[in-house]
Amino acid sequence: MSNQTRKWSVLLGAAFLMATSAVGPGFLTQTTVFTQSLGASFGFVILISILLDIGVQLNVWRIITVSEKRAQDIANILLPGLGVFIAVLIVIGGLAFNIGNVGGAGLGFQVLFGIDAKIGALIAAVISIAVFLVKEAGKLMDRFAQIMGGVMILLMVYVAFTSHPPVGEAALRTIMPTELDPIAIVTLVGGTVGGYITFSGGHRLLDANIKGRSAIPDATRGAVSGITIASIIRIFLFLAALGVVSQGLAINPDNPPASVFQLAAGNIGYKLFGVVMLAAAITSIIGSAYTSVSFIRTFHPAIAKYENWIIIAFIVFSTIVFMTIGQPVKTLVFVGALNGLILPITLTIMLIAAYKKKVVGEYKHPVWLTIFGWFVVVIMGIMGVYTLIRELF
Repeated sequence: MSNQTRKWSVLLGAAFLMATSAVGPGFLTQTTVFTQSLGASFGFVILISILLDIGVQLNVWRIITVSEKRAQDIANILLPGLGVFIAVLIVIGGLAFNIGNVGGAGLGFQVLFGIDAKIGALIAAVISIAVFLVKEAGKLMDRFAQIMGGVMILLMVYVAFTSHPPVGEAALRTIMPTELDPIAIVTLVGGTVGGYITFSGGHRLLDANIKGRSAIPDATRGAVSGITIASIIRIFLFLAALGVVSQGLAINPDNPPASVFQLAAGNIGYKLFGVVMLAAAITSIIGSAYTSVSFIRTFHPAIAKYENWIIIAFIVFSTIVFMTIGQPVKTLVFVGALNGLILPITLTIMLIAAYKKKVVGEYKHPVWLTIFGWFVVVIMGIMGVYTLIRELF
């Protein structure tokens, strides 16, 4: 394999890792629920969230690549101990959501084969662990994310086509919405580039030795590709749900995305939902575990040495919690709100670091990206605090 082919494979892998980390059980449910409440106007929310997502990822991927340092190390350079604080937030958030991912994988197996969700969760954990037992785990992770992401896109397109959505109205309301829900925007942005997801692709590039000022174009392509992949999946799921809603069919509130697939394509659709949920959940388990551990690996040589085993322990712990306690809803809700605050905090650190020579050397960060980044910080900061207060009180 030539160096250029290998680099493109890693870039695509990093993009799919970021995208499939974002497309978990929560992503599927959020998209369906908001389509049900906002109708075609949800297209506008998706458009705005895509623009904000790109602003976040272009800033983060470029700064990580240029500095050749992980986010926690950048934070520690700015203020000793800050990186440890950020790492703790990321790992706690990643762990809590991984419990949900494990549960989602169990549900996928249950839909497909009729087995108990806990047994399905155990099988999913074994599959995820197997990826990190391979000698070249990074390459396998890249390939697995690409295949699963491709499967999800194809199935979403099929279900969207069978639900016969009003595409014209969706296109119109994407530009001229009749309803607007700021919370939906925050939820989508936080769910697509919040918490550990923000750094999954950037950290993967460092592990693959794609770094330095010469790698800026690669980081840019990777960031835009990742957001594009996640957005394509969301758009087609939105169209599928919109087709069902526009026909006046009732979506089951107990499992909204499964209901959409079943109403759009019958029992075949329901089985396809099982495949999508399984693909979404397992890739999110892998992405969450890998990125969460990447936040602590530079704190001690032993962590870097035994990184894959710590990732495996992370997956095992998440699975045990799900199988013994289940999905602690209140914890997941609280950590979800907390993730809404992590994004503006971590993005602020990145934007400050972009102008510190001890971090980026002589690199000059584009002014428009800086302005874009601070805009996202302000918007997500205000809405994140509002959401957290609303969830707590």
